[in-house]
Amino acid sequence: MQSRRCRRTLSIPAMKVSRRAALSEDERLDALGRLLTDAEIPMRLRVAGVIVLLYAQPVSRIVRLSVNDVIRDGDTVLLRLGEPASPVPAPVAALLLEHIANRDNMNTATNPASCWLFPGRRAGQPFRPDHLSALLNEVGVPAAAARGAAIRQQLLELPGPVVADALGYHDKTTSRLIRETGGTWSRYAPGDHARSPTGWLPRESSDS
Repeated sequence: MQSRRCRRTLSIPAMKVSRRAALSEDERLDALGRLLTDAEIPMRLRVAGVIVLLYAQPVSRIVRLSVNDVIRDGDTVLLRLGEPASPVPAPVAALLLEHIANRDNMNTATNPASCWLFPGRRAGQPFRPDHLSALLNEVGVPAAAARGAAIRQQLLELPGPVVADALGYHDKTTSRLIRETGGTWSRYAPGDHARSPTGWLPRESSDS
């Protein structure tokens, strides 16, 4: 405006963002079953996809997980996403532990001691989230749509504060999603929800 190269009034159109709707529950469970059983899918994509479909984690957070976030307590395997750590169902635990033992990008001279759950090709760096998201989409797991389905299903089954603490979500986010999904926990009593219910497990495909 100062250089008189445009008019005094300038209208900037709003950016349009198109997002795919969340997967249906049947689609989510179908994708989960395929990742657990299809050995043709690369292991890292199977594990990353299961974390999205079960625990509603964004890819940007998944690539920042380390092997130290996978906790073994006797025969129980836990995944630290929030507080408390989330229990991992047996079929998923076996897949997760196999992945840790055979992670990609660990044989280069610059990356032999990487602690990332999903090591990248660059020394000391995790897998790139944009690349992981694209690869998941190629195997039929659109990350945003899958995460939306997972978090909504969790909120239909558990109180928002419990889900927020365990999966690392903000309370305002889970409260908004509860309203959108018509969840039954909208009047859940506030208080200390640091501990998840005894025996809580994310839904498995065999439970449907």
